[in-house]
Amino acid sequence: MRQINPETVYFIIDKAREFQIGDEVNMPEEIGEVETWDRATLVPYESEPSFAELKSTIEDLEPDQQVALVALMWLGRGDYEAEEWDKALASASESWNERTADYLIGTPLLADYLAEGLDSLGAGEEEAED
Repeated sequence: MRQINPETVYFIIDKAREFQIGDEVNMPEEIGEVETWDRATLVPYESEPSFAELKSTIEDLEPDQQVALVALMWLGRGDYEAEEWDKALASASESWNERTADYLIGTPLLADYLAEGLDSLGAGEEEAED
């Protein structure tokens, strides 16, 4: 996986677990003025340190690294098989936008999906559990 360092992914996994453990992320009854459900879900958490650190870590990645992170999440979620890594990357690249961090953080089980994705590519998850 040339696009993103597994150590970076392990760090994001740890931060995602901190955020997800800290509070339940719930879908709001009404979205209101926020245009997407992931943004509407995350708005109440924007002042939390674990959310801010996770979001800034993802936003600080280069676009190709964000694409790889999305593809890895999709791989771990079962949308693609390890043999389809290039296809997952291409699809994630087509879908990339400035709100990638919100999309990823708004995904339930993000940490688990990233760990599964790493595992399916042979990177393992031993460091993610430390």
